[in-house]
Amino acid sequence: MSKMTVTLRVWRQAGPKAQGEFKNYQVETDTDTSFLETLDILNEQLVDQKQEPIAFDSDCREGICGMCSLYINGHPHGPATGATTCQLYMRRFKDGETITVEPWRSAAFPVIKDLIVDRNAFDKIQQAGGYVSFNCGGAQDANDLPISKVAADMAMDSATCIGCGACVAACKNGSAMLFVSAKVSQFALLPQGQVEKVRRARKMVAKMDELGFGNCTNTGACSAECPKNISLSNIARLNREFIAAKCSE
Repeated sequence: MSKMTVTLRVWRQAGPKAQGEFKNYQVETDTDTSFLETLDILNEQLVDQKQEPIAFDSDCREGICGMCSLYINGHPHGPATGATTCQLYMRRFKDGETITVEPWRSAAFPVIKDLIVDRNAFDKIQQAGGYVSFNCGGAQDANDLPISKVAADMAMDSATCIGCGACVAACKNGSAMLFVSAKVSQFALLPQGQVEKVRRARKMVAKMDELGFGNCTNTGACSAECPKNISLSNIARLNREFIAAKCSE
């Protein structure tokens, strides 16, 4: 552990309709401190100085919930790959460095205050079709389930999406295709998801378009920046599911 001083160039915005701006703050921290803890240290300084603390989201701080959604030095969740902001440590940065911290930039994720954005759009997409509406019963013995290990593993890989929105923030078009495809795939690969198969992809894609997310142009930035390494192949599966749904109308 060693001490370090950094300058945080933070986006400050008092509310959704207020005009925002970057403000610089110098903070002393150390290499083994997490990025969110460094923000906590800065907020303590600001409170002591009778200034408004920086508003940012966090919850579990274990890389599970996806709340800690910050755009750091041009990368969703910062420069670490396969990690959320709460798993980012100051040793990734240099002593004396200026670090730019912004909220997600997407028309579908309006800024609430400072670094907090409204990500209810993802919840609305989920409500449109990301569920099964029947009782699957209790857990069975693994050997009794008529699901291949390959399919089960792929479904589980898709289900690891935490809905943080990094894919949207990384995409030049603000597309939510990686998120939607992950949520469609986790059901499309399992027998429990076949009952609503036809309408799921159609409804979720329609809701995504309605909420103002952009189109996918397959640049791959979403998957590259995803903290859970969700595969780009899910988008191909979503396209297949969507075409099959449209053909069945």
